[in-house]
Amino acid sequence: MTADPLTRRDWMGLLARAPLAQLDACWPDAAPDFTWLRKPEAGTMMVQGRAGAAGAAFNLGEVTVTRAALRLGCGTVGHALVQGRSPRKAERAALLDALLQTDAAAQLHARVLAPLAQHETEQSQARARRAAATKVDFFTLVRGEP
Repeated sequence: MTADPLTRRDWMGLLARAPLAQLDACWPDAAPDFTWLRKPEAGTMMVQGRAGAAGAAFNLGEVTVTRAALRLGCGTVGHALVQGRSPRKAERAALLDALLQTDAAAQLHARVLAPLAQHETEQSQARARRAAATKVDFFTLVRGEP
């Protein structure tokens, strides 16, 4: 994540990728009053892959997702689409999406999104260090002129 303010697309992705336990730890408050527009429901979604950087897209397979939509008492609508079968995570992500569009956004950025982004960055760096540890450098010795 950059130092720029997060866009809705950024925070929805961050919420979707975050583990439920971490979402609950960052925001343990009780849910505000809301009405369901679409209760959490599980389904599948086709995932596409691409061979190489410029290859044509192809259907890789399906992944299980849970989606939800809700409306806060003030009228703000929140949506969520998370990987896996977790109605609670979809509800939590939709609530946070809606609340991040209200006056509570600044507080939630500091309290929820910043720790989630920091954790994601740390996990990415740890993964890169583990991959770098397995790197093998191949080189060719040249003997004289051909």
